[in-house]
Amino acid sequence: MTKEPNKISVGVVGAGVIGRRVVGAVRLQPDMALAGVADVAADWRIAMLAKDGVRLFAAISQASQTLPESGLDVAGSLEDLIAASDVIVDCTPKGIGAQNANIYRRAGKPFIVQGGEKHDVAGHSFVAEATYGSAFGRDATRVVSCNTTSIVRTLGALKRAGLLKKARGTLMRRATDPWESHLGGIMNTLVPEPTIPSHQGPDARHVDPELDVVTIAIKVPETLAHLHSWYVELTRPATKEEVLDAFAASPRILLIDEDSGLSALNSVKEAMAMEGRPNADLYEVALWSNILAVDGTELCYNYMVDNQAIVIPETIDAIRALASSEEQPEVSMRLTNKTLGIGADELRL
Repeated sequence: MTKEPNKISVGVVGAGVIGRRVVGAVRLQPDMALAGVADVAADWRIAMLAKDGVRLFAAISQASQTLPESGLDVAGSLEDLIAASDVIVDCTPKGIGAQNANIYRRAGKPFIVQGGEKHDVAGHSFVAEATYGSAFGRDATRVVSCNTTSIVRTLGALKRAGLLKKARGTLMRRATDPWESHLGGIMNTLVPEPTIPSHQGPDARHVDPELDVVTIAIKVPETLAHLHSWYVELTRPATKEEVLDAFAASPRILLIDEDSGLSALNSVKEAMAMEGRPNADLYEVALWSNILAVDGTELCYNYMVDNQAIVIPETIDAIRALASSEEQPEVSMRLTNKTLGIGADELRL
């Protein structure tokens, strides 16, 4: 495969919920080209990617047989995809990315793993607004989980405005992804995570060690998205308008208003569908401005996290950072936002 000149060649390993969205986002970038996708499966998702012109590679030797048996062409092995790529994005299930990291390192290729892996796998954790600069030119980074991404974005916005002292959050986590909800997931109950604090707070400090943040989490019987409720102690008394201005300064925080009818997770997802977003994806943190309350130095607010989509723009920015193709984080983020429709005026709902 011949690499396109002046474009970052990106290989994606794993074509599940995150992987296929990374594929779509990479193909929208004017400075990137998709080298292909490696996977072990030969199901309808892989077939649809092939139908859309995506080159398929066998992630393991067995897949070099099962893919052709399902009528799918195989362009080569995982090693072939790595050789054809400038950056590898590993979107495999938890634990597999950590194993694959050894392969990428032996090949000398920069790689990205997802938030299911531990920080130590890459030695660096990524949210564009916080750690783009320290990721520039590295051999690896980890795009943190959906919930951790939302925490760093929102608390980071308050921190940049000089308002953040400490934060305590309760996370209501969806039970499973929609596409596999027929396979399992809790019903008619709520399940608290077995440890307090939950892992998201400490994980956020892998990105920004200065954050004073504690989280607890509860698994709930729905599949649309996560819902966060936060109590924040501010550094000084502030007005609601000051806080909203701090959040509005980040294009990856979408301020929404319950009075417009966007009063629940399902209505926000429907709005994304009506906007023509692929898969009705919400790349931003959707934060309810009308039910945000400030009382002196105390702040309370709620927001929605689309766990299938929020890490996609971060992944695109991480590709540019590892490839050393754009040194300025704001330039990369602006291009990513434009191609994905983030921060458009018509979406400031």
